[in-house]
This record gives sequence, structure tokens and C-alpha cells, in this order.
Amino acid sequence: MRLSTRGRFAINAMIDLALRQRHSPVPLSELALRHGISLSYLEQVFAKLRQHGLVESTRGPGGGYTLGFRGDTISVADIVTAIEGSSPALPEEDASGTGGPTDMTQALWEQLHTALMAHMQTISLRSLALEQRAKGFTVEERKPSHKGVLKKPTQSLDRPSAPNSVFALGQWLPGRA
Repeated sequence: MRLSTRGRFAINAMIDLALRQRHSPVPLSELALRHGISLSYLEQVFAKLRQHGLVESTRGPGGGYTLGFRGDTISVADIVTAIEGSSPALPEEDASGTGGPTDMTQALWEQLHTALMAHMQTISLRSLALEQRAKGFTVEERKPSHKGVLKKPTQSLDRPSAPNSVFALGQWLPGRA
């Protein structure tokens, strides 16, 4: 099993999402800024997470991502499997096909992969989020965005009693005399 940078970013982003999603969907642009990750890279990560049902997306203004339907039961193993795939990264076979020295450790790598996946299955995303809260992490409230059509302000202008054109002046003057 190989945990790549992409897998670590995915775990960090999912913890962040678990901490912040209560109020509204979390935009990827905010996640990218907070973690210093490129937005396009984060989009690729979340595309895989969405394919596996770990996150759900909401489009439009105020949209973003929330945890998927099984939010409280997501484990670290689920995240890593979604990003990295389920097969262990084992040493390549000898080019001659005879096996060679790598066959001697094949069983060892498979056992390590199984043990690591079993351990990661016991770590829930919820427990990682609770651990962050216990360390004193607080979620900053987002200011609600007022995008869309807003009501025009009403202006109460005092209308002048003087005419606004020569023609109106001509009609106004006889009435004044």
C-alpha cells in the first residue's frame, strides 16, 4: 500500500469538510485556499470521492460539497481506497518471469497491506473530526453571500415644482398669472 500526496490531501480535505459542512456546502475554492492546494488538483480528488459516494456536490450559488449519504461511517480506508485504488502497491515481477527475489517477500507485502487496511478501517472520519475539535479547532462562520437579484432601494426624491422644459414652462406660466 502506498499513501501518496493525493491520498493525504484527500484525508485532510475530508476532515475539513466534516468539520465545516453543518452550516452549508463547502466550496472547493475555500478548501483549496485553506490547505494551499491547487483548485484543479482538488477537483480531481473530489471527482474520485464523488464517484465512490463519499461526498455529494451541490451546484449553483452557495453550492459546494458535503459528506455523502454515509457521512458518519466513512473510514480512512474508504478515502484511501477511493483515491489510490484497492490493490496494494507490490514490487514488480522479474522481467524473466521466473519470479526471482521479489517472490520471497510477496506474502510479506500482502500481509502488511491487509494489516494496514484493517487498521485504517477502524479510524472513522468522524473520530478524526472530533479529535480536531478536542484540540481546540473552531469553525469560523462564513458570511452568507448575497448573490442574485436584490431589491432596488427606493428613493424618495422631492419633485421640484418648477417645469423641466420650455414647453412645460409655457403651460405653467399662464396658470401662475
